[in-house]
Amino acid sequence: MRTSKATFSRSAVLLWTGDVTRGTGQIDASSGAFSAAATFPRLSGEPVRTTTPEELLAASHAVCFGIGLRSVLAQRGGTATRLGITATITAEKSGGRIQIIASQLEAIVEGLAGIEPAMLDEIAREAEEACTISALLRRSVPITVTVQSTETPGRIVNSEFRSV
Repeated sequence: MRTSKATFSRSAVLLWTGDVTRGTGQIDASSGAFSAAATFPRLSGEPVRTTTPEELLAASHAVCFGIGLRSVLAQRGGTATRLGITATITAEKSGGRIQIIASQLEAIVEGLAGIEPAMLDEIAREAEEACTISALLRRSVPITVTVQSTETPGRIVNSEFRSV
């Protein structure tokens, strides 16, 4: 059996004006999918409606894991009416440098059908292992994953694991 390989690229363009700490930028996806004001991460918070590399990384991690979770659910014969994925990137600023120290993924699965909620831990683990952003991050920081299912009113199934 021959395995085919597909190579693709994605890009975004940043236009920056001013110095690092007081300057601003505009990041645009080459696909036209998004355009956002960008700024240097500040401990006091970013100006309204601007983003940072860490926030963009969190968005990428949420999308990657969410698509993977939906895919693994389907492969196992399950469905969900809705997935809510929150990715949080934690960073430290010290000595003039910013270092990412952790990523946390939180998933809420609504309307789960076709599989037992107890399988979510295994499904989430498989989705996290297959996520390209997780694979990149896992080389240097821990990733914590929490999955909840609201398949019956008033009942939440929690699953949490840590990938290193």
